[in-house]
Order: sequence, then structure tokens, then C-alpha cells
Amino acid sequence: MPLKNPIRVAVVVPKYGLVGGAEAFVYELTERLALKQGLEIHVICNRWRPGASQVRFHKAPKIPFPRWLRPLSFAYSVQRIINPHKFDIVHSHERIFECDLMTFHGIPHKNWVKEARAKRLTLFDRATAYAEKRCIGNRRLKRIFPVSSLVKEEFQRIYETDESKIEIMHPGISLKRFSLSNHEGARHEMRKALGLSPDDIAVLFVGMNFEIKRLGLILKGIARAKAIESRAGALRLLIAGKGDNGRYMKMAGSLGIEKRVTFLGVVNDVERYFFASDIFAMPSIFDTFGIVVLEAMAAGLPVIISETVGAKDIVSQGNSGFVLPKNPSENDMANALLSLLDQDKRIDMGKRGNKAALNHDWDAVASRMAEIYRKTAAQG
Repeated sequence: MPLKNPIRVAVVVPKYGLVGGAEAFVYELTERLALKQGLEIHVICNRWRPGASQVRFHKAPKIPFPRWLRPLSFAYSVQRIINPHKFDIVHSHERIFECDLMTFHGIPHKNWVKEARAKRLTLFDRATAYAEKRCIGNRRLKRIFPVSSLVKEEFQRIYETDESKIEIMHPGISLKRFSLSNHEGARHEMRKALGLSPDDIAVLFVGMNFEIKRLGLILKGIARAKAIESRAGALRLLIAGKGDNGRYMKMAGSLGIEKRVTFLGVVNDVERYFFASDIFAMPSIFDTFGIVVLEAMAAGLPVIISETVGAKDIVSQGNSGFVLPKNPSENDMANALLSLLDQDKRIDMGKRGNKAALNHDWDAVASRMAEIYRKTAAQG
């Protein structure tokens, strides 16, 4: 029987509409869900920036100090809001004590600390892991949504969970923003502003953590490509984001490619730089997804990533880009770059990447999640 009353959904996230990958995911998805007929969306968070949609906010306080109390106090505050409101569905994007649906944006916390960061667990880490384990083990939990197969594999390695409960939910993008119809005019304008000649092959890197995103490997790959083939003299690297510019410019100098490198800083209109570029590279040490890869594909760029980037799910090896090994060498990077010196090959791969990206519009993701809400509510 169809439900007569609106389905009251509580979406849980510490920060709503603010900076961050998971935060952007929640904001884009939830703003669209709030427009769906038959859904009443509540957001339980500690801080927020309201969007245009009709979303009802509930503040969940958390104790900032000592640090280990932050995850537990937030989970406790959320529980105190959930209990009296009796929402039809609680969809959490954070480790809390109880929910019906959980989107997993990272890997199990203990693994992240011990393996990805190679550090010892602090009291904060243990508190976070406790909240995570309690959330996964709560009887109310019906579905889990890892953002990539990479996250799903790590999750299943730690937690014994019924396979039928797990469904990968990739993030989306605004296809209109990266539409190829905007390409040519923006490309000519930006390349002129950046001092790029028609022969230059611009490699774009976008990231806020140069070390984790392996910017150094890209620099070494360009230097290696230059040494192997003279045509690689056309390769230029555009670096958008925030990091230790001095360290990497010094590295570029030691590799003899400092004149090929341009630091752009943090940019708001990143799509213009995609359109000005020819290749996108981000061979991260670890990235649970990497929305910027999907954006690059939507903008028609062939991509070079590593197999430790969750967006590998949508990159067809040698077809829309290159997925390098877990621990790629500078030769691996150089060979991928050299294979993309051919303009026709770049364009063909970019077109195939764009076609794949068309399946990942935020509106489509929201429609899929709305249907999950309806089915979950109907099951009771």
C-alpha cells in the first residue's frame, strides 16, 4: 500500500554544506532529496550552511575537548534527538550509535590509522572505532552504502556483514557544470591566460594534500617522459590546490622541469581549468573515491589514477584512462603520459570517459536514494 504521510527522514552528518568531500556528498544529495514528493528531510548536525531546499535542522552538540570525547558526544547528542522524534528513517553519514541506513565514506577507522596513515591509535581513534563498531552492529541497521568497491572490500575485510545489506553508492556531479558544450570557449580563454601554446599538452592535478595525492610521482613521471622522448617537451603541469608549494617546486627544479610547472593555488571555478587541460592525473596513495576524477571525465579528459583510488570503478583501463598499480613507479606514470601524447587518442579516451560520467549525475543518485527510502519505510 502507498504511504499516505510524508516519510520523515533524518540525515546525520557533523557539518552540512561546508567544506569537505563527504560534506559535499551529503549536501548535494540531501538538497535534491528535499525536493522529492513524499519526503520530509531533517538534518541532524553540529554546524550547517542552509541550501535552497526545505530542510529542517537539529543541532547536535559535541564536546570539543578532550578530543576523544568528540565522536562519542556527537553520537550521544544525535541519539537524544532521534529518540523523541521517532523518524521513519535515520540515514547516517557518520559513526553514531543507531541508524537504519549508513553511507560509508571511508574505510574502517582502525585500518585507516594503522595501515593508510601508519600511526598508532590514540584515545580519539579508539573512541571513533567504538562508535563505528556500535553503529555497524546495531539491530536497526538495514543497508550500508560504501562509496566505492575499494571501501566495500575494506569494510568486508573487517566486518562480517550480510552481502545483501551492502550496496555501492557512488557520488555524483553536476553534469551541467562540466558540460562539453561550454568547452571550446573556456578552453581558448584559459589557455591564453595560462600562457599555454597550441602544442602544449597540459596535465592537470587537483588536490589539497600533495603528498597523499602523489604529486611528486607526477613530477617524476613528466621528467622521465621528457628523458625518454623529445616530444614530451610539450608536457606542462598545472597544480590546483593547497600544499607545500616550495617543496614541490624545489623537486621540479632538481628534475629540470621547473619551467613546465604552474601552481594555481585553490581555485573555485575548477571546471575552466579542466577545459584548458588535456590530461588529468591523481595517482593517490589512498582515496575512497575522488569526485574530482569523475569531474575530469565529465569534462572530457582521459585520467591517470592508481588502483587505490575508489573512482577506478568508473575508469575503463586503456579505454577512458589508465589505472596504475597500487605502488606505481615513475616509469608507470611516464608510460601513461607518453601514450597520451597522441591527440586523437586523448580525444577518443576523453569522449569515452565523458560517456561513463553521464551515468553519475546527482539527480540520478538522488532518485535512486529516494526509492531506497520509500522501500525502507514500506518495510517498517
